[in-house]
Amino acid sequence: MAFDEALALRVRKALAGKSGIAEKKMFGGLAFLLKGNMCVGILGNELMVRLDADHAAKALREKDTRVFDMTGRPMKGWIVVTAKGVADDDALARWVGAGAAFAATLPPK
Repeated sequence: MAFDEALALRVRKALAGKSGIAEKKMFGGLAFLLKGNMCVGILGNELMVRLDADHAAKALREKDTRVFDMTGRPMKGWIVVTAKGVADDDALARWVGAGAAFAATLPPK
């Protein structure tokens, strides 16, 4: 699966200024890592966001989100925000910020 290059540029912009950011092609998409911990990723034109379990449960009650499930086994703490849910730059920045904030709580790899 290819990833949306325009969305990748927007994510890069949202992460600009944060130190320790790296990109890695994973899952057929593009992952953004903060000090070695994945915080967000792009599959197709959708954004994967890594959150703690409580925030993930709350986020799943929001419009344009769903559980991240690639293999038939949902990944705990991961959600997908649809293209519609990240169409607005402010919404994208909020989701990217939430994923980066969680990744910042994890020990560096």
